[in-house]
Amino acid sequence: MDAMRKQKLVDAGIDVDGALERFMNNEGLLERFLNKFPADPNHAALTEAIAAGDKEKALAAAHTMKGVCGNLSMTALFDLLTRQVAAFRADDWEGAVAMMPELDRMYDGLCAAITQ
Repeated sequence: MDAMRKQKLVDAGIDVDGALERFMNNEGLLERFLNKFPADPNHAALTEAIAAGDKEKALAAAHTMKGVCGNLSMTALFDLLTRQVAAFRADDWEGAVAMMPELDRMYDGLCAAITQ
């Protein structure tokens, strides 16, 4: 991974060094998993569940997405999803939904950094 690519990923909120450590310093493996992230269905599932007012599906999608972000060291989005999952579990629907604009912005930024 060249320095420019690494910096784009870091700027988007990925702890690249932490991710590489988790992937046994195998850059190719990390890249393969990062490239799968934009196709992961959980962001769309979360958005759809919120639009439908489905609290259980929203919690499940947010929790699963949080796990994916944690495994890929997407620390900023992981932290936001951790707060959102806690809000869903505390029955704070409005608070959880209010996080969506920031969550969408972070998600879009990550996808853009990964695919560039």
